[in-house]
Amino acid sequence: MENKINQLFEDQKSVHVLYAYNEMENYIKQVVNYIREGIFAGDYVIVIENDRIYPLIEKELDTLLSKDQMKLVHRINNFDFYYSSGSYHPPAIQDYFNKTVQPYVENKISFRSWAHVEWTTMKDPLHLIEDFEKVVDEAVNQLSFPLICAYKGERMPEYLKTILMETHPYVLVEDDLIASEQYHPSNDRK
Repeated sequence: MENKINQLFEDQKSVHVLYAYNEMENYIKQVVNYIREGIFAGDYVIVIENDRIYPLIEKELDTLLSKDQMKLVHRINNFDFYYSSGSYHPPAIQDYFNKTVQPYVENKISFRSWAHVEWTTMKDPLHLIEDFEKVVDEAVNQLSFPLICAYKGERMPEYLKTILMETHPYVLVEDDLIASEQYHPSNDRK
């Protein structure tokens, strides 16, 4: 998987990947590999993760990276990120993200991001996730950076799976990266 993703990132910098995970052990392995490979490639890595899981990631990274390399990892609490306005509101999330990446973009610093997307209940309107993923897909292409969006597979109803397959050009399945046949580029969705 690492070689396939790294090759894709070398071939094109704008890469938006869906990762539907089930087992936490696999999730930790994937995010740690993504961060490690990003740092080895010279990228800063923005990790949008929750307070329960990040210490597990950090523990693994501490065994693989030096203190200087760890300084290239910028962690954002995913609850603060997705609910910065008090609810899951795509414009507020986009604003938060833009402020986060602005220094990297302005200073032409290479970065990549990993976003663990969670919500507390299925009462959150799924159309908001669709709206947000469309905006994110455009941002990935406009700002030219790689992004993996991680969702808990068992919490994804079929409607959400369809939305995510349509808004992500690539899907990480186990240790394989495949193209989404359902993907519609953002300019095709207007």
